[in-house]
Amino acid sequence: MSAMNGFTTLIRAGLVSAAIALVAPPAIAQEIDHSRMQMPAQKPMPNPPAESIDHTAMDHTGKDHGMGAKPSAVAQAVDHSTMAGMMAAPDEPRTPIPALTDADRAAAFPVLAQPMEHASRVNRYVLFDQLEWQGANGGAQAWDAKGWIGTDMDRLWLRTEGEREDGRTESAFAEALYGRAISPWWDLLIGVRNDFRPGPERTWAAVGVQGLAPYKFDIEATAYIGESGRSHARIEAEYELLLSNRLILQPQLEAELYGESDRRRRLGAGLSSVELGVRLRYEVSREFAPYLGVVWSRKFGDSADFARDDGERVQDTRLVAGIRIWF
Repeated sequence: MSAMNGFTTLIRAGLVSAAIALVAPPAIAQEIDHSRMQMPAQKPMPNPPAESIDHTAMDHTGKDHGMGAKPSAVAQAVDHSTMAGMMAAPDEPRTPIPALTDADRAAAFPVLAQPMEHASRVNRYVLFDQLEWQGANGGAQAWDAKGWIGTDMDRLWLRTEGEREDGRTESAFAEALYGRAISPWWDLLIGVRNDFRPGPERTWAAVGVQGLAPYKFDIEATAYIGESGRSHARIEAEYELLLSNRLILQPQLEAELYGESDRRRRLGAGLSSVELGVRLRYEVSREFAPYLGVVWSRKFGDSADFARDDGERVQDTRLVAGIRIWF
């Protein structure tokens, strides 16, 4: 009887162990130490060359890879050969851009057929570029002024320049010229000039140009024809160098030439005289500016000979001080 009870107890213990093994296999699997397991050595499988694999011949749609289910109808309908085309960017944008028309081009680039229009009302301008005292013997006074009245295209120009010393006028002239704008920066001038001093008065027909040359040089170049075929040319150039908004350095060059000698006026043929001046002005306002400077002048050729015969200096250097006004 006791033997039977022991056998029954063993059977029950075996059934309990089998039930535990069936109910909790993951716990047992977690206790397995794979690091102590020794697998028999296997020979490496040779890799087939990449050229020998033909992926285009593989048909994955009908294979069962052990998942226990066949691929769905959607997966069977996928054509992998067309996936590259589906992933590529579309040839046309989602919102197509309309083609350009002649009306679009005309609106973007209108034809500028209208001519440039200028103000028609009359304006004026007066500039006393030099009203100065010169440090000569006993002092001398000099002036250089110009002005115009008219429109942007057509103007009447008045110019005058002269010098007084020891209470008498040594040189002076005045011009009246019609000016026509031939470009945005240049005027063509034609008119008359009258020389009051030195010597007897002379009247000239004048033609020339004035304007702003490249690099902002102010240029005046005028040719004159007088009585008995006399000829004369005058060139003036100046430049304004802004040292500050109000402090301005102004170099200036003048040169005069004559076609023939004029003994009565003590002027020789060829290059008669050259004057070079440098003036530094301070603009208290844009319309009013005092200045200081130095002027160097020299006579050449027959004009120098006439000066020597008259006991005058051929070359002279003077300090100058004056004001510049415009309105």
